[in-house]
Amino acid sequence: MDTLDLIAEEVRKCQKCRLWKYRKNAVPGEGNNKAEIMFIGEAPGENEDIEGKPFVGAAGKLLTRLINEVLGLSRDDVFITNLVKCRPPNNRDPEEDEIIACSPYLHRQIELIRPRIIITLGRHSTSYLFQIMNIKMESIGKVRGKFYTWNEYGYKILVFPTYHPAAALYNPPIRKILEEDFRKVKEALSSKPITLDNFLYGYGNKGEKGNSDSSK
Repeated sequence: MDTLDLIAEEVRKCQKCRLWKYRKNAVPGEGNNKAEIMFIGEAPGENEDIEGKPFVGAAGKLLTRLINEVLGLSRDDVFITNLVKCRPPNNRDPEEDEIIACSPYLHRQIELIRPRIIITLGRHSTSYLFQIMNIKMESIGKVRGKFYTWNEYGYKILVFPTYHPAAALYNPPIRKILEEDFRKVKEALSSKPITLDNFLYGYGNKGEKGNSDSSK
């Protein structure tokens, strides 16, 4: 029987791509195993590689504040992970073969957690899921802040792209955009009754698998 602990153990021992040669610690992810919200970033950075935990550096502190102050939740309420579980050398972008090798872990995590909403942080995790969903992605700036429906694992998941918190460290105006995006998620979670129609049509965006008019 598959479990998050089993996946984490496999990730820590994984040698499926070259990244294991450079890591101090693999970073499987952490949080609530029944989380309604799942965050997916790009890959661990230096601090994450040292601690073996996701989003613990400066970008992680900003993400934690957004979860606490805007969503009104704690990190224990959500699940946080990355598309690639080991740090690429010098924080370079993950390469395609590394993503291919590592992504099955992510899919197993999603299937076990069954989140209502997946928030993709940045272009890499967004691009990966959009490829699977058959949605065209030109840039994170054009697709962020909208809900897209992913028909997978026997139910519908709402995928919500936004900027990676690290982007706000170098471009401070992005922090306001992140706050706005997180407020949209908060509003969706707070709506009663909570239905897919409320999520989708409440914001005027529909992103069905293979057919989205909000992908640009």
